[in-house]
Amino acid sequence: MPIEQRGVDTIPEEERRSGPRDLISILLGSNLCLGVIVFGWLPPSFGLGLWPSVTAIVTGTLVGIAFTAPLALVSLRTATNLSTSSGAQFGVRGRLVGSVVGLLLSLGYTALTLWIGGDVMAGVLSRLTGLPDTGLSRAVMYGLLAVCTVVGAVFGYRLLLRMSKILSIGMVVLLAIGVFAYSGDFTAAAPPQTPYLLGSFWPTWLLAAVAAGLSGPVAFITLLGDYTRYISPVRHGSRKVLRATGLGLLIGLLVPQLFGTYTALAARAGADYAGPLVEAAPFWYLLPLLAAAAAGSVGNAGLMLYSMGLDLDAIVPKATRTTATLVAAGVATAFVFIGSFEWDVQSAMTSFVLVLTAIGTPWAVITLIGYVRCRGRYDADALQVFNRRSVGGVYWYRGGWNPAATASWAIGAGVGLLAVTTPFYEGPLLALTGGVDCSFVLSGLAGGLTYAATGVRRGAPGGVPRGPRRRTVRRQPHFCAVAASVTAVSSAWICGWSWVSASLPVVSPDSPS
Repeated sequence: MPIEQRGVDTIPEEERRSGPRDLISILLGSNLCLGVIVFGWLPPSFGLGLWPSVTAIVTGTLVGIAFTAPLALVSLRTATNLSTSSGAQFGVRGRLVGSVVGLLLSLGYTALTLWIGGDVMAGVLSRLTGLPDTGLSRAVMYGLLAVCTVVGAVFGYRLLLRMSKILSIGMVVLLAIGVFAYSGDFTAAAPPQTPYLLGSFWPTWLLAAVAAGLSGPVAFITLLGDYTRYISPVRHGSRKVLRATGLGLLIGLLVPQLFGTYTALAARAGADYAGPLVEAAPFWYLLPLLAAAAAGSVGNAGLMLYSMGLDLDAIVPKATRTTATLVAAGVATAFVFIGSFEWDVQSAMTSFVLVLTAIGTPWAVITLIGYVRCRGRYDADALQVFNRRSVGGVYWYRGGWNPAATASWAIGAGVGLLAVTTPFYEGPLLALTGGVDCSFVLSGLAGGLTYAATGVRRGAPGGVPRGPRRRTVRRQPHFCAVAASVTAVSSAWICGWSWVSASLPVVSPDSPS
């Protein structure tokens, strides 16, 4: 199989041979890994039992999918990745905002997947061989996973798609066996000595909904376009692609995360997940667990690293995708070693997903508003101006930047950071929300409303160039407007409900869940 040569340039129509089924396969297969499973451990580690954990994850995931899935339609129309496509709103240079957001998201999730996968592999091998589980053994596992991940990411989309199709079957089988393996120790109660992280039930539940549920779909705000750019809008309609995206995200995220919750409760995993998971596994399940840790981690981290290479290629046009991928791999591996030996996994994960959600949400909202304004019509050639190191075009705005979109994103991100609560930092706006983290809602509303208030630039309504339109492009239903409205109402209702409920009597973590 040849190495993919495409970076963030426009994919020719004859190369866009993927379909909605491929999209489901890649979203399912790539997410069945410990890097996603571990997010199911977060609610129990916050002090929640079975049903509060399940409702938090399901609610957050559904809200996140309603918000994130429509982004897949953008690259379906532009034939390039989402950060480059956002140049229609931010300008051909301003789309670097999306590239940086995507790079940070992929960097964090790649490092997390290698970290958790390597820890489980080292623990399993220690039980199988009797050798001690040391920093050296974990370092070897990190390095081995990183090398395998680089191979998949460098070869590119076609190899990663084949891997995902295999993993979508193999990992489901391994996880199903795992349900049986951990069933003897399962309990619905929260792990011992895990009080509510935020002191009471509802603020903790909302934190779990955001950190464990919502963060899953939000991780894909810049990734979905990496896959849908290979789908032709001539052969596959927007409705099919949107349904495939929603279904792939729903199954691909809920299956591993709920497995993570199940195993966390069975293993009594409070302060740590990897160690108790290995210790609680029956001996006969160690080899399947080792296979799941290795294969799943390579599949997920490979796609994340592939996206990192594209984002870095977009930031540094002179670099090839392969070179950018190798550089990104080195940085991600360095973060794995720093995180493993210096950081607390729960605090690091929680802080990372909350901060990146606050920063990434307004960018996604602005991009969706732009899609609604232009009704899915883009000038694909004008989006590539920065990559060709030239100037001009309908998306040039002012020096390649759209001040209105960039300022709106900055305002939204700033509001989100002021309203976030993490183990390391609490924003001053928490005093106005009763201590409830509403950073996702506030950052999206602040950025979106500010951008909407700026109106439409004259001469290029919604970022659409005037002139002849491609006959293959049809007027699109306002999926994004509906999804954004549902998400805003749902999220605001959840925040309001949690804020009111925070004044109710505290529920003891020892009570039946």
